[in-house]
Amino acid sequence: MPVTSRTLLWYLLAGTRGGPNRLRILEKLESSPHNANQLAAVLEMDYRTVRHHLNLLERNGLIQRPVGRGYGSPYELAPDTLARFDEVRSLGRTDPRVRRATGAGARSATRRLGT
Repeated sequence: MPVTSRTLLWYLLAGTRGGPNRLRILEKLESSPHNANQLAAVLEMDYRTVRHHLNLLERNGLIQRPVGRGYGSPYELAPDTLARFDEVRSLGRTDPRVRRATGAGARSATRRLGT
C-alpha cells in the first residue's frame, strides 16, 4: 500500500457501492489467507463478485498472493495494509451520508483504478 493514498483507500472502501464488500474481504483476510472460492463460501457472495473485488484490491496494492497466481492460490493482506489495518477499517466504516465520491480527489482515484 505504499503508493496508495488515503484518498484512494477511502474511494475503494467508502466511496463506491462495492466498498462494504471489499472491507468484508479485507477483514476476512486479516484473520488468515483465503483463496477466492473460500472467500465466496464464507462471505456468502457470488464467486465472480469476489474475484472482481480481489482483482481490484490486488491491482491497488492492498492484498497480494505470496505463492503465485495459480488457481486456488491464497490471498493475504499486503504488509502495509496489515500495518495500517485500523485505518483501513475506520475508512471503510465511514458514515454512509459522507460516502459519495466527489471532487478532484475522487476523479483522480477513478483514473488510477482503471475502472
